[in-house]
Amino acid sequence: MNKTDLIEVVASQLESSKSEASKAIEAVIAAISDGLTKDEKVAISGFGTFTKKKRAARTGMNPATKAPIQIDESTTCSFRPSQQLKEVLHTRSQQPV
Repeated sequence: MNKTDLIEVVASQLESSKSEASKAIEAVIAAISDGLTKDEKVAISGFGTFTKKKRAARTGMNPATKAPIQIDESTTCSFRPSQQLKEVLHTRSQQPV
């Protein structure tokens, strides 16, 4: 599912226009981004937790030349699903297709 598909599903469930659904999704994404920027953690009950993580600088390898390269420090985001989401995924993966 991509963003366009998500907008269509949300519009259908809310019985609203795709434009309104798109605004809602953009607002959620912006809120999560702002929360990670300010608090470094965003927990959504029943869904999961987004956490900001820093990766230390390290030495890597250029796969083409095998030469060592320096990889700068970076910031990334991780997601840890809630137990409820894990159970939903497990239940749906057990159902026959």
